[in-house]
Amino acid sequence: MKVPSYFAAALAVAALAGCNKSNSSQGDETAKKDSSTVTITQRTPPPGGTWADVVNQTSAGYLMGNPDAPVKLVEIGSLSCPHCRVFEEEGAPTLVDKYVKTGKVSWEFRPYVIHGVIDMATNLILRCGDPKRFFPLSEAMYKDQENFLNKIQAVPQAQVEQVQNLPPNQVFVEFAKLMGLQDWAAARGIPQAKSNQCLSDQRMIDREVQLTSDVTEVYPDFPGTPAFIIDGKLLANTAAWDKLQPQLDAAVK
Repeated sequence: MKVPSYFAAALAVAALAGCNKSNSSQGDETAKKDSSTVTITQRTPPPGGTWADVVNQTSAGYLMGNPDAPVKLVEIGSLSCPHCRVFEEEGAPTLVDKYVKTGKVSWEFRPYVIHGVIDMATNLILRCGDPKRFFPLSEAMYKDQENFLNKIQAVPQAQVEQVQNLPPNQVFVEFAKLMGLQDWAAARGIPQAKSNQCLSDQRMIDREVQLTSDVTEVYPDFPGTPAFIIDGKLLANTAAWDKLQPQLDAAVK
């Protein structure tokens, strides 16, 4: 059985240059309410720590900061998206230092599948680790993003097609090997056996599909990654830190 067509993403450089959503909005259908919930296992900073050391898992992603922060920022991002990597490099440090650490803003990151099997494999790897390690691991993955993409682009198309023809519970294991993800994760505390277990877990795979589908159902105007939501409102024309910061300042005030 072939992997579903929405995961058989084009692997050419042109397909990776932008981060537009792969599904159209839901037309005139009424948007569903964002029902993401937070499972609070840590409510206060550790001794000597800050709110940036507080990380809780949500039903859609991972939340850094005060779970009761008056301003709630959500980022919908793709780990293979170059624009998301730029935000990680240019915006995330200031976001954490100036806003999250104060306890006034929480930052939830929701992984999104926009580049098919590439994002699916990276998402499954990161969700396989300790939730407390999600943000350091996603930062490290963004730093190595170009290396992962270069490895994929160097794989002969015939080999890619061969992998895509495997049963669904084997596709992401083998595709991750092409990217070097298992070795990368093992060097950061996620054993290969655990990585492969997550990459072949049909329930986890189905959940990623559902979470990605939910985005366009809840936010029909979702433009692609990165996208930002402040207190439940999807921000228009906001894919970079210089566009986000003024709106964040207004919300904090």
